[in-house]
Amino acid sequence: MAVKYKRVLIKISGEALAGEERFGVNGEQLEKTAKQIKEIHDAGVEVGVVVGGGNFFRGRTGGNIDKPTADYMGMLATVMNGLALQDALLSLGCPAKLMTSIEIRDMAEGYARRKALDYLEEGKVVVFGGGTGSPFFTTDTTAALRAAEIGADVLLLAKNIDAVYSADPREVPDAERFTELSYMDIIDKDLKVMDLTAATLCKDTGTKIYVFALATEGNLIKVINGENVGTLIQ
Repeated sequence: MAVKYKRVLIKISGEALAGEERFGVNGEQLEKTAKQIKEIHDAGVEVGVVVGGGNFFRGRTGGNIDKPTADYMGMLATVMNGLALQDALLSLGCPAKLMTSIEIRDMAEGYARRKALDYLEEGKVVVFGGGTGSPFFTTDTTAALRAAEIGADVLLLAKNIDAVYSADPREVPDAERFTELSYMDIIDKDLKVMDLTAATLCKDTGTKIYVFALATEGNLIKVINGENVGTLIQ
């Protein structure tokens, strides 16, 4: 079966790597995530990944810490997750390269768009750490930016729930489940899919967004094959 998307950018939250512990990196969850990424890589898909850092530190919860400083601490947390994901992919025999927007030469290569495209074309999974490299921007915005920069066919948002709903289905059992939305829907209805800056950037660049549950085994390859397992936003 021919895949629907040839090049994708996956946004994975830090919490998704933490498992039930909700802090740090859970080895079993990390391996499951890496296996799903390898599966679509082996199907011929060029894969970029943006990782969050909420399982270690969130800039917005920095308390009395200076806001830019707290955001830089959050960027370092994403690099930690990026190193873990790179290692997990390599251990499975999947070529991977961590690139960071902040210079940490002994651990990762600095991000350069042209070099990232070269790695993708060579068949490497490119993991983007360090956020945008600037404070006041979330990793959702990083994902929207990197997806546009690499010309991804779709931005895949891996969430804890399986689609976009009119309200949190864990709190509102009869919440409406959406299979397709427009960019303006998520902005006007304040659906909390991603932050406003990221949503607006996707709208301006025409980057499609697909929201799905990565924790459900096999979901990622289903998305790549065009199966309806989440919500498409375009």
